[in-house]
Amino acid sequence: MNKKNGPTLGHNKKSLLKSEVEHIDITTFDSRKIIESMKKMSFTSRDTAKAAEIYNDMIKDKNCSIFLTIAGSTSAGGCMNLYSDLVKYNMVDAIVATGASIIDMDFFEALGFKHYQGDQFQDDKILRENYIDRIYDTYIDEEHLQICDKTICDIANKLPPKAYTSREFIKEIGKYLKKNAKKKNSLIEVAYDHNVPIFCPAFTDSSAGFGLVIHQEQNPSKHITIDSIREFRELTEIKLKSKASGLLMVGGGVPKNFVQDTVVCAELLGKKVDMHKYAIQITVADTRDGACSSSTLKEASSWGKVDTSKEQMVFAEATSVLPLIASDVYHNKFWQNRERKKFSNLFG
Repeated sequence: MNKKNGPTLGHNKKSLLKSEVEHIDITTFDSRKIIESMKKMSFTSRDTAKAAEIYNDMIKDKNCSIFLTIAGSTSAGGCMNLYSDLVKYNMVDAIVATGASIIDMDFFEALGFKHYQGDQFQDDKILRENYIDRIYDTYIDEEHLQICDKTICDIANKLPPKAYTSREFIKEIGKYLKKNAKKKNSLIEVAYDHNVPIFCPAFTDSSAGFGLVIHQEQNPSKHITIDSIREFRELTEIKLKSKASGLLMVGGGVPKNFVQDTVVCAELLGKKVDMHKYAIQITVADTRDGACSSSTLKEASSWGKVDTSKEQMVFAEATSVLPLIASDVYHNKFWQNRERKKFSNLFG
């Protein structure tokens, strides 16, 4: 069943973990001609070109605050540097992500560990015997992942015992990485450098959760906790400070709904805010299941969350289209004229 061009199947850890995932660099290729050609095509190609056009419009709109949401495993699959470049080149103002994207993948590699090309046809019993975790065709060394868990515990152990938002705790991780990172320019570190806040509303559903459980077990009377309610208030405050807002959503899940709900939250607080002016979602979710991940942006407008004048759904696996969109926007260089929002400074 193994494919001719796929990684060789192996039966020991060394042979299984030998081909590292290499992260794409959007600055090294210019996709603008491809995107321009896609505008004249149909189906997902034209949707992708429209998404690039909307993202460029967000960048050109000086009043627009841009929220990046990340769900799924695109960071492990080769988009890790892409995300940090969006921050580095002022194409994103705030991030809402799963805990796994930020901790299990980005922080994990910042500690010097790697993701590896694997094979979806590999016998998972053999992987388990070798303590290897699989994400479709990508492998992770579970022993390294547990070091990541324990490093989160070590960071927590050195903090004053109180309630933190995930944003606050991730900022502390950024401080840690400035001194201890083995791989520089992770998303966490670059966001820390540029005062771009990272929110993980389901923070404990990741290596962060394992590490914080160990921390609380070791410190039963004095330990840190994660305040997800204050986190929602903080994200809503960013929306309130924004004259306009745009969403670049990779996948769906909790990050997608969390950032969209800032409009509803503001309304419930008696504040008048506009719906998100721009919105892009890249997903493979089936719209017929009634789930959050698959709900269209037009559906979100019925909840008062997203304006439909500049929205685009792209039904594609994100690693196949996001690099084209991001490269197009990077090489257009409208970001050079944007003022950095530095939203982390809102919270001290």
